[in-house]
Amino acid sequence: MNGPIAAIVLAGSRPGPDPLLSGTGVSTKALLPVAGRPMLAHVVTALRAAPDVGAITILAQDSAALAAEPGLAGIADLHFADSGQGISSSLAAALPPGDDPLLVTTADNVLLTPAMIAEFLRGAADSDVAVAMVERDVLLARYPESRRTWLKFRGGWWSGANLFRLRGRRVLPLLDLWGRIERDRKKGLKIVAAFGPWLLLGALLRLFTVQQGVARAGRRFGLAAKVVPMSQPEACIDADKPADIELIEAIFAARGEAVIGRRP
Repeated sequence: MNGPIAAIVLAGSRPGPDPLLSGTGVSTKALLPVAGRPMLAHVVTALRAAPDVGAITILAQDSAALAAEPGLAGIADLHFADSGQGISSSLAAALPPGDDPLLVTTADNVLLTPAMIAEFLRGAADSDVAVAMVERDVLLARYPESRRTWLKFRGGWWSGANLFRLRGRRVLPLLDLWGRIERDRKKGLKIVAAFGPWLLLGALLRLFTVQQGVARAGRRFGLAAKVVPMSQPEACIDADKPADIELIEAIFAARGEAVIGRRP
């Protein structure tokens, strides 16, 4: 990689009420306090501490509300932009020109660290599309209580880690497909089926590994796609449910980071 990579943090709200916000008085998930700080502040701090990350842009429907968050004040090269209603269309509008790569993560990827970012970017080199994932045994060996969405392939069960590397505007056809299936993001087989019947059959019969499956899916769009297996189990623990937040705060406490200002 030549020079630091620009980063996008998806910090918008999905349609409908978010049960995590019920009774908190917080207007958007990205600002929900976890371990004493808004989710978004944890993510941006990790990105800014990563030597390979350059400009950071926060995408949200109401980016001005996030820009006013005191916990983000003074962070260098931090920008805010209004997004559309869908993740795929928002990313398509934010892609840099040409083949410049882009690192993408989410505001609820609260346990993100500079070490995870470095591991992912090393593994993602020379790809058009790279996806970070954690194998089930890696997670359950340390956090058996954690519940994730798993995709089963030959050689293991895998869960996404909310880190992506996209190489410029050549990924637009893939984002267009994602726009049509993103509402099924928690339904693994529906996502696999969207890439064609042979990929679905191969997944059902466990004919290939997750790396082979993602590579085949990428070739449908003329893209070099790969999975980057993450060694740290925390990489796939995001804040989707109250139980996730309890686990995340316990992990922060174990790291020696004080858990203060807990949610009401």
